[in-house]
Amino acid sequence: MFSRFLTVLLLCVVTLLAGCSFLRTASLPADLLVEDRFTAINGWENDDLREAWPAFLASCEKLKKQVTWKTPCGAAHLVDASDTTAIRTFFESYFIPYRALSSDSPEENPTDAGLMTGYYEPLLRGSRQRGGAFQTPLYAKPDDLLSVDLSSTHPELKGTRMRGKRVGNQIIPYPSRAEITSSDTFNGKVLLWVDDPVEAFFLQVQGSGRVQLAETQETVRLAYAEQNGHPYKSIGRYLADRGEIPLEQASAQRIKEWLVKNPGRKDELLNANPSYIFFREEKISNPAQGPKGAMGIPLSAGRSVAVDPSFIPLGAPVFIASTHPASNMPLQRLTLAQDTGSAIKGSARVDYFWGFGTEAGEVAGKTKQRVTLWVLRPKSSVATQTIR
Repeated sequence: MFSRFLTVLLLCVVTLLAGCSFLRTASLPADLLVEDRFTAINGWENDDLREAWPAFLASCEKLKKQVTWKTPCGAAHLVDASDTTAIRTFFESYFIPYRALSSDSPEENPTDAGLMTGYYEPLLRGSRQRGGAFQTPLYAKPDDLLSVDLSSTHPELKGTRMRGKRVGNQIIPYPSRAEITSSDTFNGKVLLWVDDPVEAFFLQVQGSGRVQLAETQETVRLAYAEQNGHPYKSIGRYLADRGEIPLEQASAQRIKEWLVKNPGRKDELLNANPSYIFFREEKISNPAQGPKGAMGIPLSAGRSVAVDPSFIPLGAPVFIASTHPASNMPLQRLTLAQDTGSAIKGSARVDYFWGFGTEAGEVAGKTKQRVTLWVLRPKSSVATQTIR
């Protein structure tokens, strides 16, 4: 039965039938990571690498069984974690930096001008029961949502994940955001009810967040569980394309201000993004830790980034050279590629995790600037191969 189902899905991929909703990672253009020197990295000598070290060790716990990571991760435990010079020497001894060229730049003249945005973990108010102000549901992964990684049986389709639902002998797209939020027939399992549909939308954009329960004042975490298979569409660009706000000013704060002035167009704007995120509830054992990213590792504020794993492998150290939002103050530091995001596409593209709470959210909403990236690869993995 399952093999027959897979055949149907594969036919959808090959023939691109409209009845299927799928996400596929982009094919890799050649030479988008160029070997460089540590002395060429802006700010490498000035970063306090002790702040990034715990995040690196956490990545190593996931990577240490891989051949290329076995040696550096084994040696990492011998490094004095209190000595930033020793940590710097470790990276220079076991890694080679590669400067990332933008996959969006012209092939004949590639540049290293990347894009950095920011994200954070928000706090919402919610309840386990619907009532009063708590009218906006946050759903668990539905039982009828099919999500299949086709590379498990067809390696040539690596990076292809299909999502949809089965109706009889057909696989059809899963409901879009508009269909989920406006339909009385959507029969999803509600985890929590929150008091603000706009904040619920931005919770989905962030991918995870915390909710303080009105009944007990307990705070729980809602973590990413699945996605409905529809592509992410920027509502900031939607407004800009219609002349509502300039694209360069389309921050979360500006969008919320627009919604306050245009409450009657709320559904129109939010539904312009058909992507919808489903969650799972988690207890918060350590409030100082961030949510778990794509590697299953708690994110570290200021030291974790989301990347496109088609270009930058999860777990890799990534040095970023940029500026603080709305400032010329340098932001140059070592981060770890520990997360992904539906809007994070390209070789020179990162989403910087600012942490938890209102202050982190304000900074994250303003983060949209140029960045240069250096991906650090273990020497054993680049001795005989070129990145392609």
